[in-house]
Amino acid sequence: MNTHIAHLTSLFENATEGIILTDGRGNIILINPAAQRMFQYTAEEITGKPIEILIPDNLKPKHHHHREGFYKKPSNRVMGQGRDLYGRRKDGTNLAVEVSLSHYHRDNDLFVIAFIVDITHRKQIEQNMIRQQKELERITNELKTLNTELEGKVEERTLILREALQRLEESQKELSDALEKEKQLNEIKSRFVSMASHEFRTPLSTVLSSASLAMKYTTTEEQDKRVRHLEKIKSSVKHLNDILEDFLSLGKLDEGKVLSHSSEFDLEEFITELIDEIKGLLKKDQEIQFHYKGNKEVFSDKKLLKNILINLITNAIKFSGEDGSINISADINESRGQIRVSDNGIGIPQEDLEHMFSSFYRGANALNIQGTGLGLHIVKRFVELMDGQVEIKSELGSGTTITITIPVKQQI
Repeated sequence: MNTHIAHLTSLFENATEGIILTDGRGNIILINPAAQRMFQYTAEEITGKPIEILIPDNLKPKHHHHREGFYKKPSNRVMGQGRDLYGRRKDGTNLAVEVSLSHYHRDNDLFVIAFIVDITHRKQIEQNMIRQQKELERITNELKTLNTELEGKVEERTLILREALQRLEESQKELSDALEKEKQLNEIKSRFVSMASHEFRTPLSTVLSSASLAMKYTTTEEQDKRVRHLEKIKSSVKHLNDILEDFLSLGKLDEGKVLSHSSEFDLEEFITELIDEIKGLLKKDQEIQFHYKGNKEVFSDKKLLKNILINLITNAIKFSGEDGSINISADINESRGQIRVSDNGIGIPQEDLEHMFSSFYRGANALNIQGTGLGLHIVKRFVELMDGQVEIKSELGSGTTITITIPVKQQI
């Protein structure tokens, strides 16, 4: 028996956990060395004192209530599950603890054993872990923010780069377009020089030769010969005048000096009078047929329309044979009118059709016929000034039909 007591005494004295024994009134009966070191009391100082001496001041009222409740219904258990427990040292400082309670009865008296573990170091570790976790969260959030900012900057830089590339592409396109226009301009200049040297040389040579010959015929009997040469001079001068008119019209169009000025007039009467003016240009046995349908009163630009129709009709005369027929038709409704000029002349090769409205362009089968290659180009520009459209249809050897569609009603 003495051996068991010795062992229990040794266990009590050498246990690393604090052990405190209290009676049914909550007074301390025994306290082992580990608990004495933990709370900084000697056994003599604390024996007989209430257990609340080891409880922080702010927790004493609650602890007294909990202790009485435990003594009424004692049970072996771990205290403070789900919450932190603190003890109070002799110097008034607190320490974090874990407490397990057990009890027993002897001679009808209740005794409670408290097993106490100082978890201050563990709490420090936990607090360090919490601080490290918070620091990690802070760093993570900062990284996320930084990453977001970097993504924003990358996106911004990408957008700036994309815009720069787009501007570069636009600049390259503008440069390419400018080079293409320059190329086209050089081609136009080249064609102009070639055309002008050819078109001006022929009538000027005719004028010079006919003038020289006319001067030789001085007698009355030679009057018919003089007249014949004077007619040649007159025709050549007219041709030169037509060329100059085309150049002047093109120059005014390019400078934006040609504007549309509409007025109300009788279109049927207008076209009839125009045909009468042009009939003097008809070749032998050529004829013009005119058909009119629809409203007579129109609202349009007489000057531009006259230039358009003169160009189309004289072309039809020029590119048709001596017995050719030129058909002019007009179909006018309330808002728009179609005027069509057709001939049965030489026609236009299919490969040339798409270029016929370009400046200085002439079909391959018309190179030996007088002309500047500006007529249809000017027609198209005049029609567009009138907010209209022009269409060409042709078949080689079977003639050409050109249709213009223009508004004929005043826009309010």
